[in-house]
Amino acid sequence: LEEWAAQRPLFRKAFKLYLPDARGHAGTRWDAAEGFDKELLVADLAAFVDALDLETFHLVGFSMGAMTSLTFATRHPERLRTALIAGIDVQREPRARIAARMMDPERIEREEASWAERLRRRHDPVQGKDAWRRLLPAIAGDVATQPLLTPGELRRARLPILLAYGDRDVFVPAGHAVALQRQLPDARLLIAPDCGHQVQIERPGLFNDAANVFYRSTERVARERASAGVQRQLSARVGGLPAGRVAGQAAGRTAAPGPAAMVLDPTAPVSNDPAMPRRDAQREQEWFELW
Repeated sequence: LEEWAAQRPLFRKAFKLYLPDARGHAGTRWDAAEGFDKELLVADLAAFVDALDLETFHLVGFSMGAMTSLTFATRHPERLRTALIAGIDVQREPRARIAARMMDPERIEREEASWAERLRRRHDPVQGKDAWRRLLPAIAGDVATQPLLTPGELRRARLPILLAYGDRDVFVPAGHAVALQRQLPDARLLIAPDCGHQVQIERPGLFNDAANVFYRSTERVARERASAGVQRQLSARVGGLPAGRVAGQAAGRTAAPGPAAMVLDPTAPVSNDPAMPRRDAQREQEWFELW
């Protein structure tokens, strides 16, 4: 996923990374014409982490993947150690209006031929000819009709969250980002200056610094959430065993062995501006093992 090219080397030093494709994308063998909406993506994410037996994990999402991640966080907060949410809003506009224009295949072919070619290379080999032309309108249609998260639902996301945006994001005005932060119980907010929608691409150095601080500052809480997840998992597996015996088994498994799992949730179909500005791309980063 080119959207996370500047973050993957850093994240790999501390986490075991999983980078799934969303249905209808790349190698998933799912035609968007058969159905595509946020509810399917959230269910897919749950099935993915269940199949990997990840009781708790760190979740990272951008744009479409950020909506999937945020919705998952409101429904399964106990499964997450932390969440990093970039470039999403819980208000309909201007997201729906901008998506309808930007994801119009005819406009892309006419005005952004290089993007059209990248979309074609990514999706068509497995999905079939013109798969990307079916996928993008399906995404835009979902943005226009998907149920919006309510303040009550957002309050259920009781876990450490980092929200990240550019101050010139056409999808999410800065005021909307501030409003979302205020509705979440434990959220921090990064608004990168002189930056558009793809904050992790346009300002990778600043984004990575903020992520570094976030994961360091929440390490203790993340460990506690991981231990609670192990306890739940053991309790479910041993069923009728006495509580003392369950606690004894959990004592030796307060956290999963090896690095913590991080799921980089599916993002946009493909970036329309994968180039990384040199001003941030060459910045040196200090990144220590967190787990």
